[in-house]
Amino acid sequence: MEAIIYLLRFAFDALLMILIMRIWLQWVKADFYNPLSQFIVKVSNPLVVPLRRIIPGLGGLDLATLLLAYAVATLKFVVIAALAGENLGVLALYIGLLVFVKQAGFLLFVIMIVMAIMSWVVQGYNATLMIFHQLTEPFLRPIRAVIPNIGGLDLSLIVAFLIMNVINILLSGSLPYWASL
Repeated sequence: MEAIIYLLRFAFDALLMILIMRIWLQWVKADFYNPLSQFIVKVSNPLVVPLRRIIPGLGGLDLATLLLAYAVATLKFVVIAALAGENLGVLALYIGLLVFVKQAGFLLFVIMIVMAIMSWVVQGYNATLMIFHQLTEPFLRPIRAVIPNIGGLDLSLIVAFLIMNVINILLSGSLPYWASL
């Protein structure tokens, strides 16, 4: 049973990350022709396009993808709880929202880590690094406005990591102990 739950968690988390990336790429108006953008769009299109026929966008926000991502986050714990013989009821809606926010924060954290490592290794233009810069710039720009580069070092990533960890701790305290596993 543990192996099945592990595989279900992996499948739900992978799908949720793809949907969050799609929302995020649209929000920052990232380069649509970038290979990473193309991958995200092509993988998520079979689920998103039929839903877009029913749920229109609102002010440039892709509501269909947003609601689908929220539904995936909620469904993850409904399915896992059902396998364990539990019924979450209305609590599943709350957990789904928190899981959605935590997953988006985790994805931001991973992208910033990969971006930092790539900046040490990659020389010249790299399509993936460019899309990562486009994705993280809305979060790092306000920090850079307060804390400028010191001696050529960009400390905005460190400050962003600290802020994200504080938010993660606060959100983790809001989840039941078994929901964060």
